[in-house]
Amino acid sequence: MLFAVIVGCEIGFWVLVGAGLTCRYLLRRRRVSTVLLAAVPVLDLVLLAATMADLLARHAVAGPQHGLAAVYLGSTVVFGAGMVRWADRWFAHKFAGGPRPPRPPKSGPARVRYEWREWGKAVLAAAISAALLGLMALALGDPHRSAALLSWLPRIGVVLAIWLIWPVTTSIGALGAARRDP
Repeated sequence: MLFAVIVGCEIGFWVLVGAGLTCRYLLRRRRVSTVLLAAVPVLDLVLLAATMADLLARHAVAGPQHGLAAVYLGSTVVFGAGMVRWADRWFAHKFAGGPRPPRPPKSGPARVRYEWREWGKAVLAAAISAALLGLMALALGDPHRSAALLSWLPRIGVVLAIWLIWPVTTSIGALGAARRDP
């Protein structure tokens, strides 16, 4: 059931964003648009409540879906607003004559800053996810009942380690280019 709520929250995110931007740019209903876009974070609260209710319904034995919910929440808290801004810029460009949204820098110091900033966001999302996992595990108070939660911590670490490849290789490439072009 909780997996369905997670999928529903993701679908709901894009439906609210799409409806909000449609109201803003195509229907010229700015207030309605603002209400719809402001409702996006409510989905996080719905997921948090559903996760806790599911934990209680399962007699406080965590499953993999509870860990997934925590990771999803950490990710949406950090990356959600940026995704809405991205969609808003593209929607304004396509339907309201707005300027083409800027692309990430292709190379050089600007690209290095961009990659490290994105990795920093991933670290923040991981920290929020880990905190949620830890809080749920503490609330359960039993290592056996919270094992499924804590099993997500190494997975988060692997994702961060893989993601780290991009800022490191971009930094190395920029250093090499700077040495070649004095």
